[in-house]
Amino acid sequence: MKKRGKGLSAIGYSTGLYQGADPSQAQVSLRMDGTFNLLVGSVDMGQGCKTALTQIAAEELGVPYEAITFTNDSTEDGAYCAGSYASRVTFMTGNAVIRACSDLKKKIMIFASSMVGIKPEQLEVVDNKIVAKNNPEVKPVSMAEIGAASTSGGEFLVGYGAYTPGGPYPIDPVTGEQPFVAAAAFATCVVEVEVDTETGVVEVLKATHVYDIGKAINPLLCKGQINGGAAMGIGMALSEDIHPYWPSVNFPVDSLGDYVVLTAADMPPDDKHAIVQVPHPDGPFGAKGFSEMSANAPIPAITAAIHDAIGVWITQFPITPEMILKALESKQAEG
Repeated sequence: MKKRGKGLSAIGYSTGLYQGADPSQAQVSLRMDGTFNLLVGSVDMGQGCKTALTQIAAEELGVPYEAITFTNDSTEDGAYCAGSYASRVTFMTGNAVIRACSDLKKKIMIFASSMVGIKPEQLEVVDNKIVAKNNPEVKPVSMAEIGAASTSGGEFLVGYGAYTPGGPYPIDPVTGEQPFVAAAAFATCVVEVEVDTETGVVEVLKATHVYDIGKAINPLLCKGQINGGAAMGIGMALSEDIHPYWPSVNFPVDSLGDYVVLTAADMPPDDKHAIVQVPHPDGPFGAKGFSEMSANAPIPAITAAIHDAIGVWITQFPITPEMILKALESKQAEG
């Protein structure tokens, strides 16, 4: 017999480290050809920070995305980053990038003012050029002209920025309280599962994910993160077993026979998502970190859905067919 159940989870996830002291640095420079180089220490391991951080830089500088190159190929001579973990890069490094670009923009305006003969505050960036506000008689100056002129004059225009939310903050030894740092993202996941009571197999039929991430710097990347996180969460809930011979402390996984990862074919036939944008006052353009939490939300939702379907709580993962059958046997034996 196949039984269906629905489950819901509501979770929160912090951006960055709980104890603070979570810094990132950034550097951005103007080249002679009018393009820019953004130098950070954050590693892009597929989450898309190269794209998102370049977008943030382009927005702050007021120049096209294509005018910026991204460099993060060395931890020896690059800007510092505490690490690509804790869902922190967009928030921490993004803020550092904004500060670096703001610093460079001020230097560009000062240099350009000497070229056109008006005050820096009377200038603005339009189409990768410096133009006079409400004064079309002043000839625009291209970024390439500024880059070439500054270099010829022995000046290299570089902007620097760093960001940390503060800390480290101590934990109260009595209450366990600690000042919360950076930001918190929130999510709700609703799933519908089908449990085969004869085989113990669980199939996730529907999944709906809703994430409050402050501001989606790149909505397509956010969607990919949600999809990838859903696959990881479903895998942890139903198939991925790090210690199949627990409670042994050994790590016996040496093949995908023990650690079964999901593929696109295993995803729910009905899989939907939505992004809620409530800008955070401290985030870059309102963004909050959320990537890791996308793997967390499906797990308790699936657990609750299985309980709704067969009336048994199973809280050990992964919830294998064997666990389902044993739980049903125990339930039947108890009457």
